[in-house]
Amino acid sequence: MKPLQHFTILDLSRVLACPFASMILAELGATVIKVEQPGAGDETRGFEPQLARDSAYYFACNRSKSSITVNLRSAEGQDIIRGLAQKADVMVENFPAGTLARYGLDFTMLSALNPKLVYLSCTGFGQTGPYAHKKGYDTVFQAMGGLMSLTGEKGGGPVKPGLPIADLTSGLWVAIGILAMLAGREKTGRGAHLDFSMLDGQVSLLTLAAARWFALGEVPPRLGTEHPGRVPSATFRCKDGKFAHITASDQHWEPLCRVLNLGDWGSGFSSNQLRVEKRIDVMQKLTEAISKIDRANLLKMLDEVEVPIGPVNDVAEILADPHVRARGLVGSFDYPEVGEFKALGLPYKFLGWDNPEIGAPPALGADTERVLGEMLGYSAERIQKLKSTKAI
Repeated sequence: MKPLQHFTILDLSRVLACPFASMILAELGATVIKVEQPGAGDETRGFEPQLARDSAYYFACNRSKSSITVNLRSAEGQDIIRGLAQKADVMVENFPAGTLARYGLDFTMLSALNPKLVYLSCTGFGQTGPYAHKKGYDTVFQAMGGLMSLTGEKGGGPVKPGLPIADLTSGLWVAIGILAMLAGREKTGRGAHLDFSMLDGQVSLLTLAAARWFALGEVPPRLGTEHPGRVPSATFRCKDGKFAHITASDQHWEPLCRVLNLGDWGSGFSSNQLRVEKRIDVMQKLTEAISKIDRANLLKMLDEVEVPIGPVNDVAEILADPHVRARGLVGSFDYPEVGEFKALGLPYKFLGWDNPEIGAPPALGADTERVLGEMLGYSAERIQKLKSTKAI
């Protein structure tokens, strides 16, 4: 049995943050019913790279769900959502603030029908505040939330991370929020509404940077791969042009210097506080020494003396890594007209529950008739009429 096997989630979200959250919950056992626009579906189905009728982007965040198509602008479609909400434990939506209220599908309406409903609204800036109706995407939240100001080389301009971090971390916040509300419902018997802002989520991630501001009044500068409070913690170019990242505490300093034949020099910098104060000199000396050693040899020597080091892998390298393979992070699913497609599993290994399994994403509307029949008792004739009026 999987830990969320007894929950049903009605997912009205699109694109990335909330679909990522609901996929996590689906592969932890929840039944997730993804509601999509008839004809087009989630817009990510049309993103690049295309695979048959859908996209790799869609595949990445929509596995293990069912798909139904419902026209939310039609009265019949709205009735379908109200009916499903009465059967569901959770509803997730990421429409602009106020949109679902106009359709009679907001928390006030649906909780009156199902007082136990857990309802999460995810927007860029929240349901309240001066930015409530402002538009935004992942990189806008990275920029406004402070992350982009911290990312980039010394003396250079801001740089976005290589993944949509605001979307992905928002998905994690959303999943945590849903689980928290479900746990609370076990105690009270009542549902709840969560107003989640993606900007709020980014500000909450500032953690250590904010702590330095609160403690020191310091606006952290861009340091490339270096750490503001620890030296060394940085990426170094090796003799063969490959990169390795080293992060060392005081207990690692002596063995690091010994491997690099810098023992006598290193004894003068035994405390992290001193190394931070002399950052430029220390980094220059380490950079010079490491540039004379091939990466494979550097990794081997530092692993042997237990200095934390890792290669800077590209995507192909890490997905082929024997440890990643041994941990079962790379799997696959089968999809019509595509065949076997590789996928990343959830990073959980349970003792006491069944582990998550990689499932296939749904074809658009593949489960509409089954869900309406099984959950709402709609007859084949009624379903056909809804199709003819384009409500589904």
